[in-house]
Amino acid sequence: MQSIAIITDIHGNAPALEAVLKDISVRGIPQIVCLGDVVGIGPDSNRVFELLLEQEHISYVSGNHDLAVLAAFRKEAAPPGHQAERSHHEWLAERMNPEYIEMISRWPMSIRAVIEEVPVYFTHYHLGKDNWYRPIDPSPAAETLEQLYAGTDYGLVAFGHHHVVHQYASDRRKFFNPGSLGCPHSAKAIARYGIVRIGNGELQAEVREIPYDNTDFIASYEELNVPDRDFILRIFHGRDA
Repeated sequence: MQSIAIITDIHGNAPALEAVLKDISVRGIPQIVCLGDVVGIGPDSNRVFELLLEQEHISYVSGNHDLAVLAAFRKEAAPPGHQAERSHHEWLAERMNPEYIEMISRWPMSIRAVIEEVPVYFTHYHLGKDNWYRPIDPSPAAETLEQLYAGTDYGLVAFGHHHVVHQYASDRRKFFNPGSLGCPHSAKAIARYGIVRIGNGELQAEVREIPYDNTDFIASYEELNVPDRDFILRIFHGRDA
């Protein structure tokens, strides 16, 4: 049985990523798939990339915040829905190592693979016909998700973007979102990631919740004068403004 770690929505949170990578290493999971939104929201962009580049076997797909930071760096128009966050993305782009910006530009929107004879699909979120992310469905169900992938043979569809955990199954496939690694939406610092195990005719998906110390990370928003910090800390980290 092959094991794969699924990480998504790191959102520039280095201590959360460090905690998760340590757990992945301890468990001996050989492969990581990162489902995007590596940057945006959190200020630790360069450190997050340093940590990811230390991983020997890791694959990436693009997230909407990754592409928004890329557009800000290139001084291109903001992607759909990100115009109001432009100053935040420009602030991040100005401070990022250009080599990491170049990495983002090479990431695909999705990955299709076959693992232990099971076709799998990895994406930041479900894509529309325009190859852009569909609006978030706040209350998805197996039936509605199945409609999006009718006619495909995927046994697993893994995605992120919507920061809450999703585990749904139809007669044809499993849908799995392990939840945001870097945005707990609570004052309790918990980093989430997923483990998928495929083989022997089985497909299992597990969510891991790893506690970490976010004291310095939270303080850095004020120290660095991060744009939109009051909103970010309230919505994504459960802190009072």
